[in-house]
Amino acid sequence: MNLLFIDGEVVEATAPVVEGGVTVEQTIVEVPADVEADASAEITAETAAQQPAGSGWTFWVMIIAMIAIMYFFMWRPESKRRKQMENFRKGIKKGDKIITAGGIYGVVKEVQETSLLIEVDSNVTLRIDKNMVVGDPSNGVMQK
Repeated sequence: MNLLFIDGEVVEATAPVVEGGVTVEQTIVEVPADVEADASAEITAETAAQQPAGSGWTFWVMIIAMIAIMYFFMWRPESKRRKQMENFRKGIKKGDKIITAGGIYGVVKEVQETSLLIEVDSNVTLRIDKNMVVGDPSNGVMQK
């Protein structure tokens, strides 16, 4: 149903419409553009009042997705690397070849609880902390 506004009053108009070969009288309503704009503004305001921005299940889905991505691409691989290096440092024994954090290559001569005695060259030995060992060149175990 369409309305025709003339001088602020609603006037109904009918127009012939052909449906399937039969002419039917249809009521036509015309609404001024400013009335349509006000109606759409009211609908938008109602919709906004029903569902405030930032709330809803999509917000929580995005937060959970970001946490999952961070876990699988950052925290989990780093944890695996840390455990691998810890196991490597616990398993160091006499005769192993190592690389220190300073880039010094050496062979382990003595293993203590928190330190190592390494031979760098003939008759040159260094005592280093176990946590400063970053790799084994022969096995390819390297800290990144």
